[in-house]
Amino acid sequence: MSTATLTAELSLSEVTARCREAQRSWQQATVKARLQPVRALRHLLVREQQRLCAAVASDIGKQEDEVIAGELLPLADGCRYLEKHAARLLRPRKVSLWDRPLWMWGQRDTVHRRPRGVVGIIGTWNYPLFLNGVQMMQALTAGNGVVWKPSEVAPVSATILHALVHEAGFPAELVTRLPATREGGAQLLEADIDHLVFTGAASTGRRIATRLGERLISSTLELSGLDAMFVLEDADVELAARAAWFGATGNRGQTCIAVRRVFVHHSRYESFKATLQPLLATAPSLRLALSSQAQQARALVEQALSAGAHLLGTPSSPPDDPSACCPTVLTEVRPEMAFWREAPFAPLLGILPFDNLTDALAQDARCPYGLGVSIFTRNIPRALELAEKLRAGVVTINDVIAPTAHPVSPFGGVKESGWGVTQGAEGLLEMTVPQAVSVKGGRFRPHYDLAPGTHKNQRELLLGLLTMSHAPTLGERLRGLWQLIRAGRSALERS
Repeated sequence: MSTATLTAELSLSEVTARCREAQRSWQQATVKARLQPVRALRHLLVREQQRLCAAVASDIGKQEDEVIAGELLPLADGCRYLEKHAARLLRPRKVSLWDRPLWMWGQRDTVHRRPRGVVGIIGTWNYPLFLNGVQMMQALTAGNGVVWKPSEVAPVSATILHALVHEAGFPAELVTRLPATREGGAQLLEADIDHLVFTGAASTGRRIATRLGERLISSTLELSGLDAMFVLEDADVELAARAAWFGATGNRGQTCIAVRRVFVHHSRYESFKATLQPLLATAPSLRLALSSQAQQARALVEQALSAGAHLLGTPSSPPDDPSACCPTVLTEVRPEMAFWREAPFAPLLGILPFDNLTDALAQDARCPYGLGVSIFTRNIPRALELAEKLRAGVVTINDVIAPTAHPVSPFGGVKESGWGVTQGAEGLLEMTVPQAVSVKGGRFRPHYDLAPGTHKNQRELLLGLLTMSHAPTLGERLRGLWQLIRAGRSALERS
């Protein structure tokens, strides 16, 4: 029975039950065995690249070069990272005996990384191959089963990606694809899952977190961003302006880590605007995947203009298509504007001059999101110092967006941008839970003397141990040792 038929004929509870049964077997496989289909999928991405590009174009209109650069390459690199490092990262870790307290004499501990079980994934549409693929590969490599609800905006991409996952060798019932409907996400929240991964809007993430909290189910939430850029006085202005334009308009502005707010040092403000103006003048209107996003973008621009912001360049004629949006740059945006609080998914950019970096940081902190920040400067030590002051999951220096796809680096946000990470070692380990296994030898169990009605010398034993281990002077520690020896000898005589 194919998985497509399985999801149509079985209830969600039956689907998750079958996934859980398949996961129990999958967990017993070695990490090396689990990685064989990961490698096979990486090769399939090359063989099926035309088919995959056509699917993403059909769903959301991406061009072939965008799909290869923003979807296939980072997903393939993410697979190769797992192939190279997953076995080491998931290997049991023996706790050093040098760190063992004296009162745990004879005890040996090992920390294992166990899979969570069944991981639910509510997929996103703006990077339907890369983001969904990496999340699935990390969950599966860690030994989990996956129940995936893809976005209703990108159903063709989901169908093909799912077929390739099974062609690569993952068991059919281990990776189940639910129908790509809006209702499917809410249903998955009620299913028998052990962890949920969600990529999407902060408003939706808040509702998901509430329901999962009621059920005591853990989650990874990669939510909205309203990312800032800082252009310092020694920055390469042309490079920074081109980065801001790419960061705001790449993927038609439909990127959670897009550049939205740019703080430009007053000495570079005019040249920064001058570099942006010719880009604006030749920019076509861009069709967005959701007409609601275009509507929100127009409302944010109108509100900002009414509150004192200004348009950079000549205003474009409103597009006839309600789903289209003209790339727009606003100047003199301020924290009190909705532009500073509501995360758009459209090609919008706001710029603001600053004189004092401390004041700029205070203004940036009024934004509720904390996904990414970029810094442009020739002084790298200064940028690193600035990064320490920023509450953001990712800080890029002299670049935007692309570095966040590095397969070795974790990706995630803080504040209203969510919690948890994907990618890298941290993303893989997030798909596991640590389990400490402790083995005790011998018969020395001084803690048993703490039970009511047992020996009466436990106070001397414990005080001797505490004094010997932690007293400030050598003489005190030696007295503690002698007290411990006497009390321990008495305990052993009675055992």
